[in-house]
Amino acid sequence: MKAFKTLSADAAVTLMEQGAAVVDIRDFGSYTAKHIQDAYHLSNDNLPVFLQQADRQQPLIVCCYHGISSQSAADFLAGQGFAEVYSLDGGFEQWRMQFPERCEP
Repeated sequence: MKAFKTLSADAAVTLMEQGAAVVDIRDFGSYTAKHIQDAYHLSNDNLPVFLQQADRQQPLIVCCYHGISSQSAADFLAGQGFAEVYSLDGGFEQWRMQFPERCEP
């Protein structure tokens, strides 16, 4: 059984409006070029700090390029004690097509 759930971009918007955090695990160059508004860039370099400071009770949405790598990252984060973890279906590419106005450089 998976410790995380997947969700559509539409469902992610609703969850974000309810206070969910978003982490983007794409490479830094891609994140810097464009990312989901208010997303936090999460990498192996800043993972220890993130794990120390994050609110594990706040819903967490994990975003990658196409929604595949985010699944293993979401599973890992759920295993670190995050209560509610989601992988974004279609990743940033789907998000960018549906919600270009909710992206920022």
